Amino acid sequence: MNSFAPAHWSRMCPYSRRKFLKSALSLAGISAGAGLAPWLARAAEEEGEVTLGRPEAAAPAAPKVSSSVKSSAKVALVRCRGFGTEVHAAMAKAFDLVGGVAPLVRGKTVTVKINLTGSDFSRVFDRPVGDSYMTHPESALALASALFKAGAKRVRFVESTQRVELLEQTVLDAGWDVKAFESLGQVEWANTRNLGGASKYATVKVPSGGYLFSEFTLNRAYEDTDVLVSLCKMKNHLTCGVTLAMKNIFGITPNALYGDEAPNEHATAGRGPLHNRKAYRGQGLMPGELKPTVADSAFLRVPRIVADLNEARPIHLSVIDGIVSMKGGEGPWAGDVKLTTPGVLIVGLNAVSADAVGTAVMGYKDPRAVRGTVPFAFCDNHLLLAEQRGIGVLELGQIDMRGLSLREAIYPYS
Repeated sequence: MNSFAPAHWSRMCPYSRRKFLKSALSLAGISAGAGLAPWLARAAEEEGEVTLGRPEAAAPAAPKVSSSVKSSAKVALVRCRGFGTEVHAAMAKAFDLVGGVAPLVRGKTVTVKINLTGSDFSRVFDRPVGDSYMTHPESALALASALFKAGAKRVRFVESTQRVELLEQTVLDAGWDVKAFESLGQVEWANTRNLGGASKYATVKVPSGGYLFSEFTLNRAYEDTDVLVSLCKMKNHLTCGVTLAMKNIFGITPNALYGDEAPNEHATAGRGPLHNRKAYRGQGLMPGELKPTVADSAFLRVPRIVADLNEARPIHLSVIDGIVSMKGGEGPWAGDVKLTTPGVLIVGLNAVSADAVGTAVMGYKDPRAVRGTVPFAFCDNHLLLAEQRGIGVLELGQIDMRGLSLREAIYPYS
């Protein structure tokens, strides 16, 4: 186990240590090809989980999607091996390749969901956290600069952190140059772990009715905006297989309503109840929750919640940082994690399509793979669940990939 984990366990891990170790070992075993999968599948069943690690039937046929969804299936793959001026140039090139973003952002409020998972900034691999598993400040600065150049009126950075401080203080602690951001234009910061400065929450509906949630109650920053951008790292995930643009949106849920201490406006703990229902301390259901229809397992719940969130609060622009990242999990608590250097930046106008390409770049050749197939060996495929709702194109052959070819960009994670 990474020595980072024990000291930060209660604050950062979303479910029990026993289940975490099982999950961490499972992903590490898969990555190492160590033959642990059969043993772990049996262990999961013995703990009362669902049947895990065994392939499901073939993926269902891709549903018909609207012409607007088809037209948004444009994804740019751009070489970028470092930060600083290189990421600024790569961001501009990627935006050009997808046809420009001025029509999307001109004169509008653009909200950027960053990824500060865990909100602890201890160095990993003897490098700043932006070099491994959190949003890199230079990627965020390059994005903000490109958005303002495209005519954005206001850029708001958001994250539901596990800290009580304002978001601008949190990113300062992470090494961000806040003044450099604010020199670009009207930049705002919002810690969306609770109401913040608003008098009431916003409610966003899941148009299809949802897998596990019919609606979500969110900080108003996610409603009082014109455009939502997901800025994320290219990583594995213990309960979702991969975490890219779509999984990043899991973090828009307020800790105050969906966290371990919920309902409580002062809550900072993680979102254990979304992983395992029995962890919820409030009365009745969480806001918007349907009667549970699957086993109380993070491997089944989290992928469905990700799909529901992406349907309720669609992403307009996905920016996946595969410049430098990590594999083996979403953070250093995941056990056998390793630094990765794919050297690519991925930009897409549809989150499902962007994540499909990101998954393929990670070396997983079929983004429509079912549970039992790496990287979804122990979990349902949230990309496939989202595709079944008609919100994006997942078939690689139907995605308009621009820039680098997939063959040039692939960096195997397993």
